[in-house]
Amino acid sequence: MSARTTTAGGGSGGPSGSAVPAKGLRAGILDLGDSVMLGLASTAPVYSLAATLGLIVAVNGIYTPLILVLGFIPVLFIAYAFRELNSAMPDCGTTFTWSRRAFGPWAGWLGGWGVALAGIVVLANLAQVAGQYLWLLIGDGSLADNKLVVTATGVLFIAFMTLVNYRGIRLGEHVQRVLTYVQYVSLGIFALAIIIRIAGGAPEGQAFDIEWFNPAGAFADPGAGVHGALLALFIYWGWDTCLAVNEETENPSTTPGRGAVISAFVLVAIYVSVALLVMMYATVGTEGIGLGNEANQSDVFLAMKDVVLGPWGWLIVVAVLASVLSSTQTTILPTARGTLSMGVHGALPPKFGEVHTRNQTPGFSTQVMGVAAVVYYVAMSFLSENLLSDSISAISLFIAFYYALTGFACGWYFRSTLSESARNLWFRGILPLLGALILTAAFFISAVQMWDPAYGDTQIFGIGGAFVSGVVLLALGVVLAVVCRFLPSTREYFTGKPAAAAGTTTSA
Repeated sequence: MSARTTTAGGGSGGPSGSAVPAKGLRAGILDLGDSVMLGLASTAPVYSLAATLGLIVAVNGIYTPLILVLGFIPVLFIAYAFRELNSAMPDCGTTFTWSRRAFGPWAGWLGGWGVALAGIVVLANLAQVAGQYLWLLIGDGSLADNKLVVTATGVLFIAFMTLVNYRGIRLGEHVQRVLTYVQYVSLGIFALAIIIRIAGGAPEGQAFDIEWFNPAGAFADPGAGVHGALLALFIYWGWDTCLAVNEETENPSTTPGRGAVISAFVLVAIYVSVALLVMMYATVGTEGIGLGNEANQSDVFLAMKDVVLGPWGWLIVVAVLASVLSSTQTTILPTARGTLSMGVHGALPPKFGEVHTRNQTPGFSTQVMGVAAVVYYVAMSFLSENLLSDSISAISLFIAFYYALTGFACGWYFRSTLSESARNLWFRGILPLLGALILTAAFFISAVQMWDPAYGDTQIFGIGGAFVSGVVLLALGVVLAVVCRFLPSTREYFTGKPAAAAGTTTSA
């Protein structure tokens, strides 16, 4: 393909010269509804609730609904940053492209690394859960405890979703739509069953209390309030996938940003409403199906399914499985497009910038992301499942890093336009910067917590394994950036003269 560029529209009031290289992706194939759906599916809302709700309750008790709202606030502020930056530069590289334009090549490279790193590590978690839940549905469920079977199944799921993404965005959208319908219909049935049981007088339930939204009570123990907010903060991660497919969306400078904000609001509504229903029915007690029961913390829905749905309890297992699989597919999307953009702009070798001619997808980048996720998952599964678990906990560091970087990039990139209107001041300056500051604080608070050897399941040299794995993986990005600085194919990116080619295509 030619090295054409397009100038972003919709960025009125922003700095000029925001040219976006054309990459050969299939333009205009997704509409606003598709964009919102991708944003919702990427967060794996059913699985996120199942796996996180019990942990938040263990820390915050009855104040869990408020904590879910508070965790949403910095996410919303960063969603505005994504929207504003996308209006000026609708490039599928998102954080990489925007950070580079705001702060230079090194910040851009590390921002891109943060996106890719979070995606690869979380794919290992999703594969593990998908493998376990599939075998929970088959036979007596005993194979869900077989490490070899679960790992092999997880690898097959990653390979299949990589193939789906490789074959085309429209195929991926169709698969995603089916999985999204399955998980939301199943979750809706689950919620309706709870409502019917509550209306019929759940014998051990608890009535709604406005005290659950009392900030004074939630932060009576500041440490618990902050810890819970950090847990809540990261269950929202994933809505930015709709920005990574901006070049394949109708009106790329406006539609993806709207999709991101809409999906963020829908997510908080789902999380808070379902949390309220589950709390009212199961209570936050420590016995039986109570959300405070340590035996239920890893998956509150699995503990409740038979009590709520009876012989139809398998529906919630299907919902979690569909949620995990849809998130697996939509996690590969942004990581592959991020490295595609890095290849196009010269930050990675040109091979990463190749787009498959027929499929119009980032062929090589998609394959690399799939292989990297498989290698990481298999290696960690057989080296240490506990270390795998702790490295997944470290995802919070990667997310906070690249979200905060995006917020700071927004404020800095648009700094000359902030005085032009109240809208610019708030949505390009105050809110993104406030979100970035909150996430920076979250980064360091999480790091301090992870330093404690009692945090998580492993310790290395007397330090928490989650901290060590998080720092090592982030530091690996610095090492790789230095390597790319001296590679003949990428050094021009770092010297301020990025490669002129906007991308290449391959036929197969």
